[in-house]
Amino acid sequence: MDYKKTNAPLNTVTRDMMDLCKDTGNVYETVCIIAKRANQVAAEMKHDLDKKLQEFASLNDNLEEISENREQIEISRYYEKLPKPTLIAAQEYVEGRVYYRNPAKENMNLDD
Repeated sequence: MDYKKTNAPLNTVTRDMMDLCKDTGNVYETVCIIAKRANQVAAEMKHDLDKKLQEFASLNDNLEEISENREQIEISRYYEKLPKPTLIAAQEYVEGRVYYRNPAKENMNLDD
């Protein structure tokens, strides 16, 4: 996933919760959907960052040998400037790019 191409804001945005929960009809369910997606995005970002920083890991960590690496600092700055996972997830939800389902509701509809 390319995080720079997201339309998510960099700062916190006040949102109308009644507008957000139109699809589900339940504010708590909507928040749960966004939270689960945010956890997925955060895990993916962490995996990508770990993979990029793995190149800089040295086998012999010695305090005298540790020095600043400009490339490593640039990678860290890139990830620090990205929108937070919760903002990315909320923006994806607003744009309709999050797939979700509620098995409990599906089971209730089957029983009827």
